Amino acid sequence: MRTRLTALVASTAVAGGLLLGTAGPPALASTVAGPSSTSATAQPSPAQRVLPTPTSLVTRTGTLTFSRASVIDVGAHARPDTLQVAQDLAAFLRTPTGYPWRVVRGGSTGDAGRVVLAVGGPSGLGTEGYRLDVDGTSARLTAPTADGLFHGVQTLRQLMPPSVEAATVQAGATWSVPQVLVTDTPRYPLRGAMLDVARHFMTVGEVERYLDAMVPLKLNTFVLHLADDQGWRLAIRSWPRLATYGGAIETGGTPGGYYTQAQFRQLVAYAAARHITLVPQIDLPGHTNAALASYAQLNCDGVAPPRYTGTDVGFSSLCASKPVTYRFLDDVLSEISALTPGRYVSIGGDEAHSTTAADYTKMVDAAQRILHRNGKQMWGWHQTAAADPARGSVAAYWGTAGSDADIALAQEAAAKGERLVMAPADHAYLDMKYDASTPYGQDWAGLVSVTDSYTWDPATLVPGVPDSSIAGVLAPVWTETLPSIGPVEYMAFPRLAGIAQLGWSTQRSHDLEAYLVQLAAQAPRWEAAGVRFYRAPEVAWRRFGG
Repeated sequence: MRTRLTALVASTAVAGGLLLGTAGPPALASTVAGPSSTSATAQPSPAQRVLPTPTSLVTRTGTLTFSRASVIDVGAHARPDTLQVAQDLAAFLRTPTGYPWRVVRGGSTGDAGRVVLAVGGPSGLGTEGYRLDVDGTSARLTAPTADGLFHGVQTLRQLMPPSVEAATVQAGATWSVPQVLVTDTPRYPLRGAMLDVARHFMTVGEVERYLDAMVPLKLNTFVLHLADDQGWRLAIRSWPRLATYGGAIETGGTPGGYYTQAQFRQLVAYAAARHITLVPQIDLPGHTNAALASYAQLNCDGVAPPRYTGTDVGFSSLCASKPVTYRFLDDVLSEISALTPGRYVSIGGDEAHSTTAADYTKMVDAAQRILHRNGKQMWGWHQTAAADPARGSVAAYWGTAGSDADIALAQEAAAKGERLVMAPADHAYLDMKYDASTPYGQDWAGLVSVTDSYTWDPATLVPGVPDSSIAGVLAPVWTETLPSIGPVEYMAFPRLAGIAQLGWSTQRSHDLEAYLVQLAAQAPRWEAAGVRFYRAPEVAWRRFGG
């Protein structure tokens, strides 16, 4: 898949072009709650094209058209991050349009089709908000930060014809965007996807492909599940057999694989260039058979178990009584912290059924102290609330409807000051089957249709957990039954788009009928980008030619 944009900030607007920046006119008071779902036209309206739904979108009459003469102007005093956004935008647009899309530092305001990126904007837009103002002569994108500019670029991208996603020149196409005024800020600060590469290993290229597909949805967090019973996927220099032996196979007994530290840095950088923070996840004290098989001394009895290729959970555990366990945790978590510029490292912490409560607390607390010493905060599943999580750590809630024990732990996590990321398995686990005929996936949390994945609210999911304790949403994909990125995409799309919308858009805009129309508008874009997706029966996919 073609490399996607990276974003940055700019400063001035020029007539006759497109402007991405952070300074600009004040936001309009008039708003639109969400996309209209009643249009029967062959082309989607501007509101139907943009997903997640913006906070406010005002449609005007007319379009702005680009040509071979179009340039991207960052102004004479552009910051380096603004210039980077412009360069990445230009690179993205050159392939489908065939236009040169030169990046310039100021120029004639009379040039037709000028695109200008600027930096500034009202502080009320926050760290990720933006304002996009498109009229007949220019499109002005303003945001206080580079993150906001990047998200605004995604809205501009969705307003362009779907063929902008193509990896070849689209000869004869007209490149225009409707005239709109968009003011937009996210509902929650953490909006993530999670990919399990421990059960089935994914190559660097496959992971990068998934990151590319996340970008238009304004997701900003990517949890990479690197170690489990079935495989260890990251080289640890102080414990090399973790990867070379523990990572050699995968679920089903097929050959596995692992990332060198250089490859992991490549993934971190690839995500960062797309304004996505990568959070590495090393599950403990359970889900550790790959580690236990690699080093006999990590087992309480000193005997290494065989490597595991099945799908059961809860049978493995690190040994809380052995000093080597804490040296192992220190070595592994310190190396991973050094490779990770982001704030969080995940220790998982779920399904430790073979660990006593006291031992669980002892090992989780030790891991948390090691992370703090390395300048990181703990990310884990909601079961970490049973230990002593520090305020500001993250607990990802994967409980299902009626799971009273999980609800109680989520309430305890909030009371202890953990920030909750909502990932309910019966709504947000993207490896759950759509229906009984789905060729991949599992159904232990139920069948999760596209409608089921969207009809829930993070703020009211768990009674007794205030919205102020919720940091965002997470859509995991577990890969017991998914051997490669194609099946992963099929299970993730379109449901990942709905989770992204729940995390970004205001609750008042979460109208199901309108959302299903938005999905139909995404179909031609996903087809052009080569993203495999499931044609859910509740969506009129051919409405806009998809």
